[in-house]
Amino acid sequence: MKPIRKAVFPVAGLGTRFLPATKAIPKEMLTVVDRPVIQYVVDEAREAGIEHLIFVTGRNKGVIEDYFDIQVELSDTLAERGKTAELALLEELQPTPGTASFTRQQAPLGLGHAVWCARDLVGNEPFALLLPDMIMQAERGCLAEMVKLYESAGGNVISVETCDPNETHKYGIVGKGEDVANGFKVTGMVEKPQPKDAPSNFYISGRYILQPEIFDILSTQEKGAGNEIQLTDGMFKLMQNQDFAAYPFHGRTFDCGSKEGFIEANVAFALWRPDIREKVIGNMERLMKTVEPTGRRVAA
Repeated sequence: MKPIRKAVFPVAGLGTRFLPATKAIPKEMLTVVDRPVIQYVVDEAREAGIEHLIFVTGRNKGVIEDYFDIQVELSDTLAERGKTAELALLEELQPTPGTASFTRQQAPLGLGHAVWCARDLVGNEPFALLLPDMIMQAERGCLAEMVKLYESAGGNVISVETCDPNETHKYGIVGKGEDVANGFKVTGMVEKPQPKDAPSNFYISGRYILQPEIFDILSTQEKGAGNEIQLTDGMFKLMQNQDFAAYPFHGRTFDCGSKEGFIEANVAFALWRPDIREKVIGNMERLMKTVEPTGRRVAA
């Protein structure tokens, strides 16, 4: 069983739900408290032991590459001004030389195509895939727990969460088999089934460990929903020959691709910060009392 050393981050999306901000700023660089969204996802990968970060980018995403590079002028200025804490933080977040790679997805052909674009950088070994829109909050990261499951079950591993049984038609749903380690065997996958046809209420939630054979499947994958190459379709085919296991994630997941999810993530991660928690609570309580739904300020 090969270890999980590499992680793929598909960051080529246009972020149209956040226009006009994303006209100039990649959605992955929007900040949750004081860190870009992509930093939270990279932190989760590094906690899980990932050694090589692979970013699948697109046009106008060069700022992501710059963010993970050294800014000599900034470092020199911080050192000169004695800002050792800030300098140490930047050095801690900085990938070591040769451990971050970037490749382009020239056309928006879907998640499956974005993953396929990373094939030469991944090579013939299993890899992790983390959707950067989804940031997760837990004492121990979701991917770290998935690696633990992979070391027991092998094969492919996906993260799942539970939804309202009446809302299975919104998600990719998996069938639950026997328990294994900290997860369970997957008996099948169904894309957006009606509640009466759903094998469970466990839905796929944005973290994957996949075997390299997925690349051969995606190379000939026909376009599916949205006229795009869908990763789920490729996993359906891979499941015919390889086992899948699922890790039920029990923390909080925030869809930062939506406005409400992004705002919720900012509040949740601010409340996790001892240095600003009480002030944030006070400010939120005040705002709830003084701001109408229309946005107009009312007298306290």
